[in-house]
Amino acid sequence: MSAAGERPPPGEGHGSLSPLQQAVQAAFGAGGPLNGAAEGFRARDGQTRLALAVARAVEQGGELVAEAATGVGKTFAYLVPALLSGERVLLSTATKTLQDQLFGRDLPRLAQALGVPARMALLKGRASYLCPHRLGFAGQIVDAREPRLRHALSKIEQWACTTHTGDLAELPGLDERSPVIPLVTSTRENCLGAECPQFRACHVNLARRQAMAADVVVINHHLFFADLAVRESGMAELLPAVRVAIFDEAHQLNETGIQFLGQHLATGQLLDFARDLLAAGLQHARGLADWMALAGGVETAARDLRLAAGSARAGAGARLRWLGVAPDGVPEADWQRGLDRLGHAIAQAAEALDTVGELAPDLARLHGRALALAERAEGFRAPCDPALVRWADVGAGLRLVESPLDIADTVRARLLAAPGDEERGRAWVFVSATLGDDERLTWFTQPCGLQQAEVLRIGSPFDYARQAALYVPAHIARPADPAHSAQVAQLAGDAAARLGGRTMVLTTTLRALRSIGDALVRRFGPGAELEVLVQGVLPKRVLMERFRQGRANGEPGCVLVASASFWEGVDMPGEALQLVVIDKLPFPPPGDPLVQARCRRIEAEGRSTFADYSVPEAAVALKQGAGRLIRRETDTGLLMICDTRLATMPYGRRLLAALPPMRRLNTRAEFDAALRALVETGAESLPAAPATTTIATRACRRP
Repeated sequence: MSAAGERPPPGEGHGSLSPLQQAVQAAFGAGGPLNGAAEGFRARDGQTRLALAVARAVEQGGELVAEAATGVGKTFAYLVPALLSGERVLLSTATKTLQDQLFGRDLPRLAQALGVPARMALLKGRASYLCPHRLGFAGQIVDAREPRLRHALSKIEQWACTTHTGDLAELPGLDERSPVIPLVTSTRENCLGAECPQFRACHVNLARRQAMAADVVVINHHLFFADLAVRESGMAELLPAVRVAIFDEAHQLNETGIQFLGQHLATGQLLDFARDLLAAGLQHARGLADWMALAGGVETAARDLRLAAGSARAGAGARLRWLGVAPDGVPEADWQRGLDRLGHAIAQAAEALDTVGELAPDLARLHGRALALAERAEGFRAPCDPALVRWADVGAGLRLVESPLDIADTVRARLLAAPGDEERGRAWVFVSATLGDDERLTWFTQPCGLQQAEVLRIGSPFDYARQAALYVPAHIARPADPAHSAQVAQLAGDAAARLGGRTMVLTTTLRALRSIGDALVRRFGPGAELEVLVQGVLPKRVLMERFRQGRANGEPGCVLVASASFWEGVDMPGEALQLVVIDKLPFPPPGDPLVQARCRRIEAEGRSTFADYSVPEAAVALKQGAGRLIRRETDTGLLMICDTRLATMPYGRRLLAALPPMRRLNTRAEFDAALRALVETGAESLPAAPATTTIATRACRRP
């Protein structure tokens, strides 16, 4: 359906279609070139509508925000008009994995099918590329007593002799969490730029040169905002030359953007600086300063500051509000002493580096890093800007953050207001399967400064009433009850045992993840008919590969218990996944400092924080989690949401309306019958329930 205030759909009220729109329509039509571009391709009305809207935005300029539900085929819908337009195009997506898919599979396939000879380039952040210069002295840093790290470094050294791109994604078996990666890659802080002795062989610069010469450049949101924030070479040079920018998985833009538009100081940065200080000092200026003592001073001060914050709250993963001199719960005197020691240690290092900076570019760059770190540490001693929010992330390390509440001002001032073509403005296209729960998609458009954009909403072509059903257990404990997680584990375990696995449990908190995961591990121990996979035990890629494998090759079926990143971007079509269990409604955590700051702003505007913030946030997250279940026209499955508030509270109607139109299972008997159908028949559709429930959206109130 179309939102009020948007331009009419393509072809309605616009007279004849433009040449680009005609070419797009022909490409998606019966017998068009796309029929051979993808296995099982078939024309979809929603996909064609989206493609025509993107084509019109490309031609006319302006902003288009499009929510295209699962199954529409949004990737082809924006790639086809982008390729056929002949414009220089910037494509940004959420993850490096999706980048690789676009660049390595979708774009080449479509360009060949359409007969478009487009030059394409893939551009990632620095941490994705091998730095030959840093590789040269990484061996001095890796301790011989760390055989796994030494083995990983040896593999990288061998691969470095043959790689043309330097993209670490090419190296099989390298864990993306490996501690060797920071040793062999550069950051904006430690890169030597044109003074680097390996400048001509730099993989980052090669990738950027290729991007500047390409017609289509594929990047990710992190790189877009990182370069936008620091005005580093790359995006700052690329954007003025690009007329069309398309953001896929656009729902992540706001949260990604605020990570880079504020100030950060992390113990990881400080420890990296100390490590580089020691290595460069010993290599280029041995004996001219006590480099071991200087590096040790920075390292000790960083760890002491982490310990000062850690005493405020037991356990890792805490986000501490920071309204005054120190984060909540941290003694002010201890905190100030910690910042003083850190500032003193960095100043000593900067003083020593200043005397030897002319000996080597590494030392000069380290001196600049020391001054920047000192300035940042001093900034966190001063009061926070009232327009920003400040907090401390306390985990294995410590990260101090000062951030804007959203990216709206940046988008309006630095993107939409940027000069474009004299005749046609720059085109900005934002696409995702989930962008809000109202007609104007305000959950996305408001924090992104896109209230004036054209809005298009296209529903899924899936027959959800036939393919899926929703069950809300009526007698489960309320989420606040300590027994809730145990009951979720019991329900999920019972259903998974009947299905032979094929079950994903999505939790809203790490505490629930651990509780439910532990309960299922105890129930299905070694040698059981099911294997329990828990997020955090293995890398995400390994967990997904094992889950997809299921019961193949005599392996037991799988139950995956996950949180956070598994709520989206997980594609498990077919029988690999047939039951998704959500432990409770995903309201934003009330104790989160960023959430609190956003709520204070909403209250100051005279609006309801619950109706205007908490419920829309929960609706979008719930849509994302539910979207894991049905990925193809032939999929069938069940969604179980273990939160009675969905069925009993007034705001539950609004959340239900945000979900795909699945049938409702009202009793445990109906749920058991649906499970039995999946187990016994593998039916193409689930058995009809005796009664169905249709719930309309209604004004929400706080419970």
